[in-house]
Amino acid sequence: MKRADGFLIGEEYIVTWAFGHLFSLEDIEAYAPLPDGTNKWTMKNLPCFPEKFLFTLRKDANTKQVDPGVEKQFQIIKALIDREDVDTVINAGDADREGEIIIRICVEQAREQKKPFMRLWLPDQTPETIRAALAEMKAETEYDNLANEGYARTYIDWLYGVNLTRFATLKQGKLLRVGRVIVPIVKAIYDRDMAIRHFVPETYYSIGSKVVTNGEEIELLSREQFGKNELSKAKERCDAYNAANAVVKEKKQKKDVLRPGKLFSLTKLQNVLGKKHKMSMEESLKIVQELYERGYVTYPRTNSEYLATAEKEKVQTILKAVEAIGYPVTFRDGKTIFDDSKIESHSALTPTHKIPKKTDLSPEQFIVYSTIMRRFVAVFCAEDCKVEKTEITVRVGDYEDFTLKGTVILEPGWTKFDDGGKKDKILPRLSVGDRVNIDFVPMEKETQPPKHYTIETLNNYLRNPFRDEKKKVAEENDDEEYRAIFEGLELGTEATRTGIIDNAKKSRYIELKKDVYRILPEGEKLIEALGRMEISMDKYKTAEVGRALKKVFRGECTVRDCVAMAEAEIREVFEKKVVPPELDADDGFFGDVAGKCPLCGENVVRTTFGYGCSGHKQKGCKFAVSNVICSRVISLANMRHLLETGKTHKISGFVSPKSGKRFDARLKLEGGRTVFDFSE
Repeated sequence: MKRADGFLIGEEYIVTWAFGHLFSLEDIEAYAPLPDGTNKWTMKNLPCFPEKFLFTLRKDANTKQVDPGVEKQFQIIKALIDREDVDTVINAGDADREGEIIIRICVEQAREQKKPFMRLWLPDQTPETIRAALAEMKAETEYDNLANEGYARTYIDWLYGVNLTRFATLKQGKLLRVGRVIVPIVKAIYDRDMAIRHFVPETYYSIGSKVVTNGEEIELLSREQFGKNELSKAKERCDAYNAANAVVKEKKQKKDVLRPGKLFSLTKLQNVLGKKHKMSMEESLKIVQELYERGYVTYPRTNSEYLATAEKEKVQTILKAVEAIGYPVTFRDGKTIFDDSKIESHSALTPTHKIPKKTDLSPEQFIVYSTIMRRFVAVFCAEDCKVEKTEITVRVGDYEDFTLKGTVILEPGWTKFDDGGKKDKILPRLSVGDRVNIDFVPMEKETQPPKHYTIETLNNYLRNPFRDEKKKVAEENDDEEYRAIFEGLELGTEATRTGIIDNAKKSRYIELKKDVYRILPEGEKLIEALGRMEISMDKYKTAEVGRALKKVFRGECTVRDCVAMAEAEIREVFEKKVVPPELDADDGFFGDVAGKCPLCGENVVRTTFGYGCSGHKQKGCKFAVSNVICSRVISLANMRHLLETGKTHKISGFVSPKSGKRFDARLKLEGGRTVFDFSE
């Protein structure tokens, strides 16, 4: 092909591109313009529910004008579609719902003549795959359900994002980014960090023995635990155990074959790269996308760890190429590798038969590529990892059985290539009937706080936020895990999650240091402000939308049904609820006037942090009242009553910071300060 300005041209095809989203949805002012013609954020045009969503060429974030590069590329696409020698338009965008609608929108905005519209679906970008896919293209209409899911997701995210971001920002007086997925992600990290911050360790006792038998130290740890006031009970139990005999009751030994891990989904690949190489999600996605575009790996944004049964011949071709560079591989079959029921759109990430030299890749690209290659080699390794597993049961009197487990690697097999860090765990040389020396003693311990989210644990949570974190997904049976994903219960998708987490970091809501996520002060303010506003963007609501999107994909509901569901939920936020004064928690909008200052007579206005005197600059007046006192939001109506009468109405729901007990009280003014008033 020859390169021209903005496209490539060959004998049969012209190839052009859309470098990301050329189009974005119009802003609120396109649907509900203000009388003064400005784009000022105001409640006057909120909430906004367009009858028909409109797309516009993407604007520059600073100038608010159409980006010249975007305009130029779109005009090139339009001119190419209109060429007389072009008889067919082909959507060759990424093979997912985002790629589907990025190209559809460009084509729908560009073409005046209705030329045939086809879809090129590429699981990888090797020349052989491209040739085969060109010969098997389907009409674009075959992918209408996928496109509808993409449009529904785009419209819903616009509705939540634009309406609630403006509403929250107007309430708070500073920009708060509210999105359907970003908020539950930040909230998950916030909740975990608050649990750690407020964790109060509790003392407890366990009992254990760690003494030498036949020259080897044997450790026995009891499952039983005793409270902090039960030390005497723990000592009694130790005395009882020590008075009994400890004897090897059973010893089992068997040779076994240790199975490798499954092939990678994008999430599982990012987990490994984050844990082993401290590589952030955006860096790993960027690199694996580069490898895909160069034809070295298959499509990266996949949520599956399985291959399709129709790909067996293709896998054998890859195995020949892998074997040619010295890896001992052979074709293996079975449900742990090939399973159509666990593939939604794309199979697991694998290398292609196009194998680069190490010198073709940057050091970071080599790390990512070799991680994918080594897992592929492990799964199809011709050499089994053979181990000997030993299980020894020691019985202490009639009280308790203690199980010791060990594994010795006899033949390393696939562990030479992937997860080679597996080490032998050798058990003491004991036989059935042997006496074991014991000396049980109480051990004082403390309960431990939960751990901060890491790339791996956050990814696992987002993949299925309703799974019990303590319950490990069984390697041999992950049916429940995939059922949750295909139902739409995950927060974000493989295609969007990385970008959303990156946005949360750029907004200074969260930070990532050495594979550990932490909430930042701005993130705390976001979650706490949304709580005060009763804007609930939790995992339940996000999962509800995710389920609805999957129904669109399956043709079980329409785009309009999805949009109507989002509109109904957003409308609830804007509807003023009538509540009695003691329950009122509406603290109004930034800049609202609450009344006259009791110290200087200037207006008291709603600020970012509460209510403050507007005379603080000119007169130095320091009168201020927080809008949250003892965990209770002080409403604008109650603040107005305080300034008018010297007292608020009785307010329910204060929480003592020391005891944690709830109480009801009024607030009253005393010398320019607010104090609690417990009189009836």
